[in-house]
Amino acid sequence: MRMIGQLASETEARTFADYLYVKGIKSEVELETEGEWVVWILGEDDVEEALNQLKKFSANPMNPEFETVATQADELRLQERKNDEAAAKRFFNRSQIIRDRGAYGLGRLTGVLIGLCVAVWAAREFGGNKDFWNFLFISNYMKGLPEVRNGEIWRLITPIFLHASMPMIFHLLFNLLWLKDLGSMVEARQSWLRLFLLVICISVPSNLAQYFDTGPAFCGMSGVVYGLLGYIWMKGKFEPTSGYYVHPTTVAMMMIWFVLGFTGMLNIANSVHAVGLAVGLAWGYLSAIRSSAGPS
Repeated sequence: MRMIGQLASETEARTFADYLYVKGIKSEVELETEGEWVVWILGEDDVEEALNQLKKFSANPMNPEFETVATQADELRLQERKNDEAAAKRFFNRSQIIRDRGAYGLGRLTGVLIGLCVAVWAAREFGGNKDFWNFLFISNYMKGLPEVRNGEIWRLITPIFLHASMPMIFHLLFNLLWLKDLGSMVEARQSWLRLFLLVICISVPSNLAQYFDTGPAFCGMSGVVYGLLGYIWMKGKFEPTSGYYVHPTTVAMMMIWFVLGFTGMLNIANSVHAVGLAVGLAWGYLSAIRSSAGPS
């Protein structure tokens, strides 16, 4: 801020400040002890132009050019306030849009999905007749999906509700812990319907990919989990105001687990993971780009 001169009265000082404001130069005026009003210019780059205008104004303060500036300045200030308020409504900081994972609670649809997985696992484990639940596998045959072609289309989805038996209970626990966090985040940030569509659109192609790769002997929610991870990751990265966020360490851990599956060290349905992740990444990216371009 730099002082460029003095004016004799408050009226002249206010008029000159309004004139500068209309010209796009921000200034301040204040009363000195000697009774004169000092003019301060806020931007260093505006000082030279402000000095030229001060000379012009001092030579003839009654020039009609200066008479209407007060109204113009008031209109400009009002518009500036409106613009600032509109910008404030569009601005989101991380504390507003990102909550701790635990703060999401348990989404309703997420809870239903978890409940179905637990119920199916418990029924198969303790119900005495595991073969009864074969209608949830994508097929009972290695080729052709005959059941699906005969109308049992639920089989394209229902393998997600099946999990490995004891002592491999960590398969169930691992998937459901991630489903709780990721699924509940989607429900909180968007809706249960968005989560429903994601689950359907991720599970069908990932289950088909695994079937055509290795046959029908696979199960689990992990393809959906990887798809949700990819969706949330891309939404948070390319649409920060979406409220989605996944910590880079979490992404790294899941990617390490993903790569380990392809080493042969673990007995994992890799095609389910790969296709689920690819669908989630693509959907999250495209959704973020569309939202950034305008209302969707």
